[in-house]
Amino acid sequence: MKCINCGTDNKLKDRTDNQGRCVKCNHVFAFEPTSMGSVKITDPFFAKAIADISANNTLFFTPKQLLYFLDNRLRKSPKSFLGFSWLFPFFFINLITSLTIFIPLIVNLGFIIFFYESSKSNKLNSASRKHHARNLQIIGGIILPIGILLSLVSNSFLLFFIAVIMGMLPIYLGTRQLGRIGLLTQEFLFPESQVKDWLGRWQQINGSILKILPFPLPREENTPATVNPDVTAYSFDRLVVCDTAAIAQLLIANNFHFENNCAILSITGYPQSIFDTTMQMLRRNADLKVYAIHDCNPQGISLVHNLKTNANWFLNSEIAIIDIGLTPRQIIATKRGMFIQSSPESAQEAKQLPQEVRQSLSAEELAWLESGKFVELESFTPQRLIQVLQKGIAGSRNLEGDDSNLLLIGDTGSDMYVVQSFG
Repeated sequence: MKCINCGTDNKLKDRTDNQGRCVKCNHVFAFEPTSMGSVKITDPFFAKAIADISANNTLFFTPKQLLYFLDNRLRKSPKSFLGFSWLFPFFFINLITSLTIFIPLIVNLGFIIFFYESSKSNKLNSASRKHHARNLQIIGGIILPIGILLSLVSNSFLLFFIAVIMGMLPIYLGTRQLGRIGLLTQEFLFPESQVKDWLGRWQQINGSILKILPFPLPREENTPATVNPDVTAYSFDRLVVCDTAAIAQLLIANNFHFENNCAILSITGYPQSIFDTTMQMLRRNADLKVYAIHDCNPQGISLVHNLKTNANWFLNSEIAIIDIGLTPRQIIATKRGMFIQSSPESAQEAKQLPQEVRQSLSAEELAWLESGKFVELESFTPQRLIQVLQKGIAGSRNLEGDDSNLLLIGDTGSDMYVVQSFG
């Protein structure tokens, strides 16, 4: 493992003999992969992850975003079964057992079962699962012609029947899996508390990480901040409302409000010190556009409804509200392998959604939510979230345009829109 301080490559013996320090500069290693169990990380790996998620230390990120980022990079890769590397053992085993029918049958079933189970594993990412689904198709494409040819040579209808079944089965399973992989659920390889332990160890040795945001959020003072009257006379043309304070904090920390000339608030009232003043300023602008960005879960899906029906927000107002996402419609349409999770609690909450919210969703979206599935915004990197939000704002300049990526929801004349794709 290379030392992040001087770049010297230290072998396990070097690290052990020097009490976990670099043999050249004596810098302490934060991690020892050989004693970490199934999830192994190194100092260079962790340092690169921090640099990448922060876009080379230019963007703030949350601890949970780091959890998702590390999980994605640490997921098992099907390296030994990528491409054609598995073909040699496949052909070799079939060749040496070819004198019988049943042994190759068991061997091929073993390969099919392995690839099928891997193609739906919640411990693999979408790219890995796709590789395994394609391997299923390859196996079927090998078994079918070779098996039929051998059955004709040996004049065996039994062999022909087995070859057709064994060939078509993996082709069918592989094709079926490729069509649904992007909507399968995943589980974390390690708990969030593990990341907090890693962060604590890393910062104890290497100093504070400048771009990581505190969690939980620092307690805010209830006393409203003093704002210059000249400033309060001004209003914003745009408001971004988040369903969680964490996302609002992320956008504010990364100066999204300055760079895009908009106000940023959370539905929970963050930031509390300027919330009331900001709302007073916003209500002065009859042409205000509100952009909702939220998790794809029952609470997040209800954000736009809450904005329209809550007196603290925009009850009885005619302002335009654009739902940037994340919505089930976007997830189902893109199938890009987002980190989809599920829980009984989310399923129960989905069944208790207000009728107005349920009417704005399709039957497929309701079924998706009521199955307990959900996706969190923090599963995306800061750079990705900012790009999606900027694109959504830019695409809403002409709400009635034919080239608009917005879908009008509700009754005719409604001023509620949803972006059809998440970036």
